[in-house]
Amino acid sequence: MSALRPWWLFFCLSVLGHDLRGSQAGSAPSAANTLVWGPGLEASVVLPARFFYIQAADSSGKNLTASPGEKTFEVKIVSPVEQFTRIWIQVLDRRDGSFLVRYRMYATYSELHIHVLLKNEHVAKSPFVLKGPVYHEGCNCPQESGSAWEAHMHCPQSFAQIERDLSFYPSVDPDRNAQEIPQRFGQRQSLCHYTVKDNKIYVRTFGEHVGFRIFMDAILLSLTRKVRLPDVEFFVNLGDWPLEKRKPPEKLHPIFSWCGSNNTRDIVMPTYDLTESVLETMGRVSLDMMSVQANTGPPWPEKNATAFWRGRDSRQERLELVKLSRAHPHIIDAAFTNFFFFKHDESLYGPLVKHVSFFDFFKYKYQINIDGTVAAYRLPYLLAGDSVVLKQDSGYYEHFYKQLRAWEHYIPVRADLGDLLEKIQWARDHDEEAKKIALAGQQFARTHLMGDTIFCYYYILIKEYAKLQVTEPKIRKDMEVVEQPADDLFPCSCHRTNVRNA
Repeated sequence: MSALRPWWLFFCLSVLGHDLRGSQAGSAPSAANTLVWGPGLEASVVLPARFFYIQAADSSGKNLTASPGEKTFEVKIVSPVEQFTRIWIQVLDRRDGSFLVRYRMYATYSELHIHVLLKNEHVAKSPFVLKGPVYHEGCNCPQESGSAWEAHMHCPQSFAQIERDLSFYPSVDPDRNAQEIPQRFGQRQSLCHYTVKDNKIYVRTFGEHVGFRIFMDAILLSLTRKVRLPDVEFFVNLGDWPLEKRKPPEKLHPIFSWCGSNNTRDIVMPTYDLTESVLETMGRVSLDMMSVQANTGPPWPEKNATAFWRGRDSRQERLELVKLSRAHPHIIDAAFTNFFFFKHDESLYGPLVKHVSFFDFFKYKYQINIDGTVAAYRLPYLLAGDSVVLKQDSGYYEHFYKQLRAWEHYIPVRADLGDLLEKIQWARDHDEEAKKIALAGQQFARTHLMGDTIFCYYYILIKEYAKLQVTEPKIRKDMEVVEQPADDLFPCSCHRTNVRNA
Protein backbone atom coordinates (compact mmCIF):
# COMPACT_ATOMS: atom_id res chain seq x y z
CA MET A 1 0.00 0.00 0.00
CA SER A 2 1.19 3.51 -0.75
CA ALA A 3 1.76 5.81 2.17
CA LEU A 4 -0.53 8.85 2.28
CA ARG A 5 1.49 11.72 0.90
CA PRO A 6 1.82 14.85 3.05
CA TRP A 7 0.54 17.14 0.31
CA TRP A 8 -2.46 14.86 -0.14
CA LEU A 9 -2.92 14.91 3.64
CA PHE A 10 -2.77 18.69 3.52
CA PHE A 11 -5.24 18.65 0.66
CA CYS A 12 -7.62 16.31 2.50
CA LEU A 13 -7.49 18.43 5.65
CA SER A 14 -7.94 21.60 3.65
CA VAL A 15 -11.07 20.38 1.89
CA LEU A 16 -12.83 19.45 5.10
CA GLY A 17 -14.30 22.94 5.09
CA HIS A 18 -15.10 22.77 1.38
CA ASP A 19 -18.29 21.60 -0.23
CA LEU A 20 -17.04 18.88 -2.59
CA ARG A 21 -20.33 18.75 -4.50
CA GLY A 22 -18.83 21.50 -6.62
CA SER A 23 -19.85 24.96 -7.66
CA GLN A 24 -22.05 25.75 -10.60
CA ALA A 25 -20.42 26.73 -13.88
CA GLY A 26 -19.72 30.43 -14.00
CA SER A 27 -18.97 30.82 -10.28
CA ALA A 28 -16.06 33.11 -9.55
CA PRO A 29 -13.06 31.63 -7.71
CA SER A 30 -12.08 33.00 -4.31
CA ALA A 31 -8.41 33.66 -3.54
CA ALA A 32 -8.92 32.82 0.14
CA ASN A 33 -10.78 29.53 -0.41
CA THR A 34 -8.80 28.21 -3.37
CA LEU A 35 -6.40 25.36 -2.49
CA VAL A 36 -2.74 25.07 -3.50
CA TRP A 37 -0.69 21.93 -2.77
CA GLY A 38 1.83 19.51 -4.23
CA PRO A 39 5.48 18.39 -4.36
CA GLY A 40 6.62 21.46 -6.32
CA LEU A 41 6.16 23.51 -3.15
CA GLU A 42 8.89 21.53 -1.37
CA ALA A 43 12.53 22.47 -1.94
CA SER A 44 13.77 18.93 -1.32
CA VAL A 45 11.71 17.31 -4.12
CA VAL A 46 14.06 17.60 -7.09
CA LEU A 47 12.45 16.68 -10.42
CA PRO A 48 13.17 17.52 -14.07
CA ALA A 49 9.93 19.51 -14.04
CA ARG A 50 8.52 20.31 -10.61
CA PHE A 51 4.77 20.59 -10.25
CA PHE A 52 1.94 21.52 -7.92
CA TYR A 53 -1.84 21.93 -8.09
CA ILE A 54 -4.45 24.65 -7.74
CA GLN A 55 -8.07 23.76 -6.97
CA ALA A 56 -10.33 26.73 -7.57
CA ALA A 57 -13.10 27.25 -5.01
CA ASP A 58 -15.78 29.92 -4.75
CA SER A 59 -16.60 32.29 -1.91
CA SER A 60 -18.78 29.68 -0.18
CA GLY A 61 -16.00 27.09 -0.18
CA LYS A 62 -17.37 24.96 -3.01
CA ASN A 63 -14.82 23.52 -5.43
CA LEU A 64 -15.28 24.64 -9.01
CA THR A 65 -15.87 21.68 -11.33
CA ALA A 66 -15.47 23.55 -14.61
CA SER A 67 -12.73 25.83 -15.84
CA PRO A 68 -12.97 29.44 -14.66
CA GLY A 69 -10.71 30.32 -17.61
CA GLU A 70 -7.18 29.21 -18.45
CA LYS A 71 -5.72 32.64 -17.55
CA THR A 72 -7.46 32.82 -14.17
CA PHE A 73 -4.34 32.24 -12.08
CA GLU A 74 -0.94 33.80 -12.50
CA VAL A 75 2.19 32.15 -11.10
CA LYS A 76 5.49 33.94 -10.57
CA ILE A 77 8.65 32.36 -9.16
CA VAL A 78 11.32 34.75 -7.92
CA SER A 79 14.54 34.61 -5.98
CA PRO A 80 14.93 37.24 -3.25
CA VAL A 81 18.69 37.45 -3.88
CA GLU A 82 18.81 37.36 -7.69
CA GLN A 83 17.28 39.79 -10.15
CA PHE A 84 16.49 37.18 -12.80
CA THR A 85 15.52 33.53 -12.49
CA ARG A 86 15.97 31.00 -15.28
CA ILE A 87 12.71 29.16 -14.67
CA TRP A 88 10.10 28.23 -17.27
CA ILE A 89 6.57 28.13 -15.84
CA GLN A 90 3.38 26.71 -17.35
CA VAL A 91 -0.07 26.88 -15.78
CA LEU A 92 -2.11 24.03 -17.29
CA ASP A 93 -5.89 24.25 -17.10
CA ARG A 94 -7.29 20.76 -16.46
CA ARG A 95 -10.80 22.09 -17.24
CA ASP A 96 -12.32 20.50 -14.17
CA GLY A 97 -11.81 23.45 -11.85
CA SER A 98 -8.22 22.48 -11.11
CA PHE A 99 -4.88 23.53 -12.58
CA LEU A 100 -1.51 21.84 -12.78
CA VAL A 101 1.43 24.23 -12.48
CA ARG A 102 4.75 22.93 -13.73
CA TYR A 103 8.10 24.64 -13.84
CA ARG A 104 11.54 23.67 -15.06
CA MET A 105 14.59 25.24 -13.43
CA TYR A 106 17.80 25.83 -15.35
CA ALA A 107 19.86 26.95 -12.37
CA THR A 108 20.06 26.36 -8.62
CA TYR A 109 18.83 29.03 -6.20
CA SER A 110 19.46 29.71 -2.53
CA GLU A 111 15.76 30.43 -2.01
CA LEU A 112 12.62 30.69 -4.13
CA HIS A 113 9.30 32.42 -3.55
CA ILE A 114 6.31 31.07 -5.47
CA HIS A 115 3.53 33.63 -5.94
CA VAL A 116 0.11 32.28 -6.89
CA LEU A 117 -2.15 35.19 -7.80
CA LEU A 118 -5.81 35.71 -8.63
CA LYS A 119 -6.35 39.22 -10.01
CA ASN A 120 -3.15 40.31 -8.23
CA GLU A 121 -4.40 38.86 -4.91
CA HIS A 122 -2.38 36.11 -3.23
CA VAL A 123 -4.11 32.72 -3.30
CA ALA A 124 -4.25 30.46 -0.21
CA LYS A 125 -0.90 30.74 1.62
CA SER A 126 0.95 32.41 -1.25
CA PRO A 127 3.75 33.32 -1.44
CA PHE A 128 5.16 29.86 -0.80
CA VAL A 129 8.77 30.04 0.35
CA LEU A 130 11.19 27.28 -0.67
CA LYS A 131 14.17 27.54 1.65
CA GLY A 132 17.15 26.44 -0.34
CA PRO A 133 19.31 25.53 -1.77
CA VAL A 134 16.74 24.61 -4.42
CA TYR A 135 18.62 22.35 -6.85
CA HIS A 136 17.83 22.12 -10.54
CA GLU A 137 17.74 18.89 -12.55
CA GLY A 138 21.28 19.24 -13.88
CA CYS A 139 22.84 19.73 -10.45
CA ASN A 140 24.94 16.75 -9.38
CA CYS A 141 24.27 16.87 -5.65
CA PRO A 142 23.02 13.51 -4.38
CA GLN A 143 21.43 13.00 -0.99
CA GLU A 144 23.76 10.63 0.83
CA SER A 145 20.96 8.96 2.78
CA GLY A 146 18.56 6.94 0.66
CA SER A 147 15.99 6.81 3.44
CA ALA A 148 16.11 10.60 3.78
CA TRP A 149 15.60 10.98 0.01
CA GLU A 150 12.64 8.58 0.10
CA ALA A 151 11.12 10.60 2.94
CA HIS A 152 11.63 13.87 1.07
CA MET A 153 10.04 12.35 -2.06
CA HIS A 154 7.20 10.80 -0.01
CA CYS A 155 7.81 7.47 -1.70
CA PRO A 156 5.51 4.59 -0.80
CA GLN A 157 7.07 1.95 1.42
CA SER A 158 6.87 -0.61 -1.37
CA PHE A 159 5.42 -1.44 -4.75
CA ALA A 160 3.53 -4.72 -5.12
CA GLN A 161 4.93 -5.33 -8.62
CA ILE A 162 8.52 -5.03 -7.35
CA GLU A 163 7.80 -7.44 -4.50
CA ARG A 164 6.26 -9.93 -6.92
CA ASP A 165 9.07 -9.68 -9.48
CA LEU A 166 11.84 -10.06 -6.91
CA SER A 167 10.09 -12.96 -5.16
CA PHE A 168 11.44 -15.27 -7.89
CA TYR A 169 15.01 -14.35 -6.86
CA PRO A 170 15.78 -15.16 -3.21
CA SER A 171 19.40 -14.20 -3.90
CA VAL A 172 21.39 -12.69 -6.74
CA ASP A 173 25.02 -13.58 -7.52
CA PRO A 174 26.60 -10.78 -9.61
CA ASP A 175 29.72 -12.87 -10.31
CA ARG A 176 27.72 -15.78 -11.74
CA ASN A 177 25.31 -13.52 -13.62
CA ALA A 178 28.22 -11.64 -15.19
CA GLN A 179 29.31 -14.93 -16.77
CA GLU A 180 26.02 -16.70 -17.47
CA ILE A 181 23.71 -13.95 -18.74
CA PRO A 182 25.95 -12.79 -21.64
CA GLN A 183 26.49 -16.44 -22.61
CA ARG A 184 22.77 -17.16 -22.60
CA PHE A 185 21.37 -13.95 -24.08
CA GLY A 186 24.26 -11.81 -25.32
CA GLN A 187 24.51 -13.19 -28.85
CA ARG A 188 20.84 -13.04 -29.85
CA GLN A 189 19.50 -10.21 -27.68
CA SER A 190 20.46 -6.60 -27.01
CA LEU A 191 21.48 -6.11 -23.40
CA CYS A 192 23.17 -3.58 -21.14
CA HIS A 193 25.28 -4.79 -18.23
CA TYR A 194 25.34 -2.04 -15.60
CA THR A 195 27.34 -1.61 -12.44
CA VAL A 196 26.77 1.28 -10.06
CA LYS A 197 29.80 1.69 -7.81
CA ASP A 198 30.35 4.66 -5.49
CA ASN A 199 27.39 6.30 -7.23
CA LYS A 200 29.14 6.20 -10.61
CA ILE A 201 27.63 4.27 -13.51
CA TYR A 202 29.49 1.77 -15.68
CA VAL A 203 28.10 -0.15 -18.63
CA ARG A 204 28.90 -2.74 -21.26
CA THR A 205 26.56 -3.50 -24.13
CA PHE A 206 25.82 -6.82 -25.84
CA GLY A 207 24.09 -7.30 -29.16
CA GLU A 208 23.62 -5.22 -32.26
CA HIS A 209 20.73 -2.85 -31.49
CA VAL A 210 21.74 -1.02 -28.33
CA GLY A 211 20.55 2.52 -29.09
CA PHE A 212 17.81 2.30 -26.48
CA ARG A 213 20.44 2.29 -23.73
CA ILE A 214 20.13 6.11 -23.83
CA PHE A 215 16.90 5.85 -21.83
CA MET A 216 18.44 3.69 -19.11
CA ASP A 217 21.60 5.79 -19.02
CA ALA A 218 19.47 8.91 -18.61
CA ILE A 219 17.36 7.70 -15.68
CA LEU A 220 20.40 6.30 -13.86
CA LEU A 221 22.30 9.56 -14.33
CA SER A 222 19.31 11.55 -13.12
CA LEU A 223 18.88 9.32 -10.06
CA THR A 224 22.56 9.48 -9.09
CA ARG A 225 22.42 13.28 -9.23
CA LYS A 226 19.62 13.19 -6.65
CA VAL A 227 20.43 10.30 -4.32
CA ARG A 228 23.32 7.98 -3.61
CA LEU A 229 22.42 4.58 -5.08
CA PRO A 230 23.59 1.39 -3.41
CA ASP A 231 26.38 -0.49 -5.17
CA VAL A 232 24.54 -2.76 -7.56
CA GLU A 233 25.08 -4.82 -10.72
CA PHE A 234 22.28 -5.79 -13.11
CA PHE A 235 21.32 -6.49 -16.73
CA VAL A 236 18.77 -4.52 -18.77
CA ASN A 237 16.96 -5.95 -21.76
CA LEU A 238 16.82 -3.33 -24.53
CA GLY A 239 14.34 -5.23 -26.68
CA ASP A 240 10.56 -5.28 -26.67
CA TRP A 241 9.94 -8.83 -25.51
CA PRO A 242 10.70 -10.02 -21.96
CA LEU A 243 13.39 -12.70 -21.95
CA GLU A 244 13.37 -15.01 -18.92
CA LYS A 245 11.04 -17.84 -19.93
CA ARG A 246 12.31 -20.42 -17.46
CA LYS A 247 10.24 -21.37 -14.45
CA PRO A 248 11.32 -22.64 -11.05
CA PRO A 249 12.95 -24.96 -10.20
CA GLU A 250 15.04 -24.14 -13.28
CA LYS A 251 17.86 -21.63 -12.78
CA LEU A 252 16.41 -18.17 -13.41
CA HIS A 253 18.43 -15.17 -14.54
CA PRO A 254 17.30 -11.73 -13.35
CA ILE A 255 16.73 -9.41 -16.31
CA PHE A 256 15.31 -5.88 -16.02
CA SER A 257 12.78 -5.19 -18.80
CA TRP A 258 10.36 -2.43 -19.73
CA CYS A 259 7.54 -4.91 -20.25
CA GLY A 260 6.54 -8.10 -18.46
CA SER A 261 4.39 -11.05 -19.43
CA ASN A 262 2.52 -13.85 -17.72
CA ASN A 263 4.93 -16.36 -19.29
CA THR A 264 8.21 -14.73 -18.25
CA ARG A 265 10.02 -13.81 -15.04
CA ASP A 266 11.63 -10.50 -16.03
CA ILE A 267 11.86 -7.68 -13.49
CA VAL A 268 9.66 -4.87 -14.80
CA MET A 269 10.57 -1.18 -14.88
CA PRO A 270 8.53 1.80 -16.11
CA THR A 271 8.67 1.79 -19.92
CA TYR A 272 11.33 3.74 -21.75
CA ASP A 273 8.55 5.89 -23.21
CA LEU A 274 7.12 6.89 -19.83
CA THR A 275 10.64 7.29 -18.41
CA GLU A 276 11.70 9.65 -21.16
CA SER A 277 8.49 11.65 -20.86
CA VAL A 278 9.33 12.25 -17.18
CA LEU A 279 12.94 13.21 -17.87
CA GLU A 280 12.12 15.42 -20.85
CA THR A 281 8.91 17.09 -19.63
CA MET A 282 9.12 20.73 -20.75
CA GLY A 283 12.07 19.53 -22.83
CA ARG A 284 12.16 17.65 -26.09
CA VAL A 285 8.90 15.71 -25.65
CA SER A 286 5.44 17.14 -26.23
CA LEU A 287 3.46 14.15 -24.94
CA ASP A 288 3.88 13.57 -21.22
CA MET A 289 1.70 12.88 -18.20
CA MET A 290 1.30 16.59 -17.47
CA SER A 291 0.62 17.95 -20.96
CA VAL A 292 -2.13 15.35 -21.48
CA GLN A 293 -4.00 16.73 -18.48
CA ALA A 294 -4.43 20.09 -20.22
CA ASN A 295 -5.47 18.56 -23.54
CA THR A 296 -8.36 16.22 -22.78
CA GLY A 297 -10.63 17.47 -25.55
CA PRO A 298 -14.21 18.68 -25.28
CA PRO A 299 -16.41 18.00 -22.22
CA TRP A 300 -17.85 14.51 -21.97
CA PRO A 301 -21.30 15.33 -23.43
CA GLU A 302 -19.66 16.92 -26.48
CA LYS A 303 -17.29 14.06 -27.29
CA ASN A 304 -17.90 11.85 -30.31
CA ALA A 305 -19.61 8.63 -29.17
CA THR A 306 -17.38 6.50 -31.41
CA ALA A 307 -14.55 4.20 -30.34
CA PHE A 308 -11.25 5.51 -31.66
CA TRP A 309 -7.87 3.97 -32.51
CA ARG A 310 -4.84 4.85 -34.62
CA GLY A 311 -1.51 3.03 -34.86
CA ARG A 312 0.64 0.65 -36.86
CA ASP A 313 0.15 -2.97 -37.88
CA SER A 314 2.19 -4.60 -35.11
CA ARG A 315 -0.32 -7.33 -34.15
CA GLN A 316 -2.91 -9.52 -35.86
CA GLU A 317 -5.67 -8.22 -33.61
CA ARG A 318 -5.00 -4.72 -34.92
CA LEU A 319 -5.83 -5.97 -38.39
CA GLU A 320 -9.05 -7.40 -37.00
CA LEU A 321 -9.83 -4.08 -35.37
CA VAL A 322 -9.52 -2.21 -38.66
CA LYS A 323 -11.71 -4.86 -40.31
CA LEU A 324 -14.33 -4.33 -37.56
CA SER A 325 -14.15 -0.59 -38.13
CA ARG A 326 -14.90 -1.00 -41.83
CA ALA A 327 -17.89 -3.21 -41.06
CA HIS A 328 -19.18 -0.85 -38.32
CA PRO A 329 -17.95 2.67 -39.12
CA HIS A 330 -20.67 4.28 -36.99
CA ILE A 331 -19.29 2.45 -33.91
CA ILE A 332 -15.49 2.26 -34.45
CA ASP A 333 -13.07 4.63 -36.16
CA ALA A 334 -9.85 2.60 -36.47
CA ALA A 335 -7.16 2.94 -39.14
CA PHE A 336 -3.45 2.39 -39.70
CA THR A 337 -0.95 5.21 -39.90
CA ASN A 338 1.92 2.91 -40.86
CA PHE A 339 2.47 -0.58 -42.30
CA PHE A 340 5.56 -2.55 -41.35
CA PHE A 341 4.78 -6.08 -40.15
CA PHE A 342 1.99 -7.00 -42.62
CA LYS A 343 3.04 -5.08 -45.72
CA HIS A 344 1.61 -7.79 -47.96
CA ASP A 345 -1.83 -7.03 -46.47
CA GLU A 346 -1.72 -3.29 -47.01
CA SER A 347 -4.19 -3.50 -49.90
CA LEU A 348 -6.65 -5.28 -47.59
CA TYR A 349 -6.37 -2.97 -44.59
CA GLY A 350 -5.25 0.30 -46.14
CA PRO A 351 -5.18 2.97 -47.23
CA LEU A 352 -3.00 4.58 -44.60
CA VAL A 353 -4.38 7.67 -42.92
CA LYS A 354 -2.51 10.72 -41.68
CA HIS A 355 -1.19 10.81 -38.15
CA VAL A 356 -3.56 12.36 -35.64
CA SER A 357 -2.29 14.44 -32.73
CA PHE A 358 -2.58 12.34 -29.59
CA PHE A 359 -4.50 15.14 -27.93
CA ASP A 360 -7.13 14.88 -30.67
CA PHE A 361 -7.82 11.30 -29.58
CA PHE A 362 -9.82 12.79 -26.72
CA LYS A 363 -12.42 14.20 -29.07
CA TYR A 364 -13.83 10.65 -28.77
CA LYS A 365 -15.45 9.13 -25.69
CA TYR A 366 -14.07 5.63 -26.16
CA GLN A 367 -10.36 4.83 -26.52
CA ILE A 368 -9.32 1.34 -27.64
CA ASN A 369 -6.06 0.10 -26.11
CA ILE A 370 -4.76 -2.94 -27.97
CA ASP A 371 -1.34 -4.62 -27.76
CA GLY A 372 1.38 -3.90 -30.29
CA THR A 373 4.49 -6.06 -30.35
CA VAL A 374 4.05 -6.16 -26.57
CA ALA A 375 1.94 -3.99 -24.26
CA ALA A 376 0.81 -0.74 -25.88
CA TYR A 377 2.86 1.93 -24.14
CA ARG A 378 0.22 4.60 -24.75
CA LEU A 379 -2.00 3.40 -21.89
CA PRO A 380 -0.71 5.88 -19.25
CA TYR A 381 -1.59 8.79 -21.53
CA LEU A 382 -4.97 7.35 -22.49
CA LEU A 383 -5.87 6.96 -18.81
CA ALA A 384 -4.80 10.54 -18.10
CA GLY A 385 -7.36 11.89 -20.53
CA ASP A 386 -11.06 11.95 -19.71
CA SER A 387 -12.23 9.39 -22.23
CA VAL A 388 -12.97 5.84 -21.12
CA VAL A 389 -10.44 3.17 -22.07
CA LEU A 390 -11.50 -0.17 -23.54
CA LYS A 391 -8.48 -2.35 -22.75
CA GLN A 392 -7.78 -5.64 -24.45
CA ASP A 393 -7.08 -8.55 -22.11
CA SER A 394 -3.39 -9.29 -22.47
CA GLY A 395 -0.60 -11.47 -21.19
CA TYR A 396 1.74 -8.45 -21.38
CA TYR A 397 1.89 -5.77 -18.73
CA GLU A 398 3.63 -2.59 -17.68
CA HIS A 399 4.84 -1.87 -14.16
CA PHE A 400 1.44 -0.50 -13.00
CA TYR A 401 -1.06 -2.87 -14.68
CA LYS A 402 -1.54 -5.02 -11.58
CA GLN A 403 -2.92 -1.96 -9.76
CA LEU A 404 -5.63 -1.42 -12.38
CA ARG A 405 -9.06 -2.92 -11.84
CA ALA A 406 -11.43 -3.85 -14.66
CA TRP A 407 -14.75 -1.97 -14.61
CA GLU A 408 -13.27 0.55 -12.19
CA HIS A 409 -10.42 2.08 -14.21
CA TYR A 410 -11.20 0.68 -17.66
CA ILE A 411 -13.68 -1.49 -19.58
CA PRO A 412 -12.19 -4.94 -20.30
CA VAL A 413 -12.31 -6.44 -23.79
CA ARG A 414 -11.54 -10.05 -24.73
CA ALA A 415 -8.10 -10.71 -26.21
CA ASP A 416 -9.62 -11.70 -29.56
CA LEU A 417 -11.83 -8.57 -29.54
CA GLY A 418 -14.86 -10.82 -29.79
CA ASP A 419 -16.89 -8.69 -27.40
CA LEU A 420 -15.60 -5.24 -28.43
CA LEU A 421 -18.81 -4.19 -30.17
CA GLU A 422 -20.83 -5.38 -27.19
CA LYS A 423 -18.65 -3.40 -24.75
CA ILE A 424 -18.88 -0.22 -26.82
CA GLN A 425 -22.65 -0.60 -26.91
CA TRP A 426 -22.68 -1.10 -23.14
CA ALA A 427 -20.77 2.16 -22.72
CA ARG A 428 -23.22 3.96 -24.99
CA ASP A 429 -26.19 2.57 -23.06
CA HIS A 430 -24.63 3.36 -19.65
CA ASP A 431 -23.20 6.81 -20.24
CA GLU A 432 -22.92 7.91 -16.60
CA GLU A 433 -21.23 4.67 -15.59
CA ALA A 434 -18.79 4.93 -18.50
CA LYS A 435 -17.99 8.51 -17.51
CA LYS A 436 -17.39 7.38 -13.92
CA ILE A 437 -14.91 4.74 -15.15
CA ALA A 438 -13.17 7.35 -17.30
CA LEU A 439 -12.72 9.69 -14.32
CA ALA A 440 -11.49 6.85 -12.09
CA GLY A 441 -8.88 5.92 -14.69
CA GLN A 442 -7.87 9.55 -14.95
CA GLN A 443 -7.49 9.83 -11.18
CA PHE A 444 -5.40 6.65 -11.14
CA ALA A 445 -3.01 8.15 -13.70
CA ARG A 446 -2.79 11.43 -11.82
CA THR A 447 -2.00 9.62 -8.59
CA HIS A 448 0.28 6.77 -9.68
CA LEU A 449 1.98 7.74 -12.94
CA MET A 450 3.48 11.16 -12.30
CA GLY A 451 7.22 11.81 -12.32
CA ASP A 452 7.80 11.69 -8.58
CA THR A 453 6.32 8.19 -8.39
CA ILE A 454 8.37 7.01 -11.37
CA PHE A 455 11.59 8.11 -9.65
CA CYS A 456 10.46 6.36 -6.46
CA TYR A 457 9.77 3.17 -8.40
CA TYR A 458 13.23 3.06 -9.96
CA TYR A 459 14.99 3.83 -6.69
CA ILE A 460 13.07 1.27 -4.62
CA LEU A 461 13.56 -1.37 -7.32
CA ILE A 462 17.34 -0.80 -7.35
CA LYS A 463 17.51 -0.65 -3.55
CA GLU A 464 15.57 -3.88 -3.03
CA TYR A 465 17.44 -5.70 -5.81
CA ALA A 466 20.78 -4.65 -4.31
CA LYS A 467 19.80 -6.26 -1.00
CA LEU A 468 19.61 -9.65 -2.76
CA GLN A 469 23.24 -9.61 -3.92
CA VAL A 470 25.45 -12.27 -2.33
CA THR A 471 28.71 -11.18 -3.98
CA GLU A 472 30.15 -7.72 -4.39
CA PRO A 473 29.15 -5.78 -7.53
CA LYS A 474 32.21 -5.15 -9.67
CA ILE A 475 33.33 -2.94 -12.53
CA ARG A 476 33.79 -5.67 -15.13
CA LYS A 477 36.18 -5.92 -18.04
CA ASP A 478 35.23 -3.73 -21.02
CA MET A 479 32.78 -1.63 -19.02
CA GLU A 480 32.86 2.10 -19.74
CA VAL A 481 31.90 4.92 -17.41
CA VAL A 482 28.65 6.75 -18.18
CA GLU A 483 29.55 10.39 -17.64
CA GLN A 484 27.26 13.00 -16.18
CA PRO A 485 26.41 15.67 -18.78
CA ALA A 486 28.33 18.92 -18.46
CA ASP A 487 26.39 21.74 -16.79
CA ASP A 488 28.90 24.46 -17.54
CA LEU A 489 26.48 27.29 -18.28
CA PHE A 490 24.87 27.27 -14.84
CA PRO A 491 26.98 25.05 -12.59
CA CYS A 492 25.67 24.43 -9.09
CA SER A 493 27.48 24.34 -5.80
CA CYS A 494 26.45 21.33 -3.77
CA HIS A 495 25.76 22.37 -0.19
CA ARG A 496 24.90 19.00 1.26
CA THR A 497 27.18 18.39 4.21
CA ASN A 498 26.95 14.62 3.92
CA VAL A 499 27.95 14.18 0.28
CA ARG A 500 31.20 12.37 -0.42
CA ASN A 501 33.52 14.09 -2.87
CA ALA A 502 31.17 17.07 -3.12
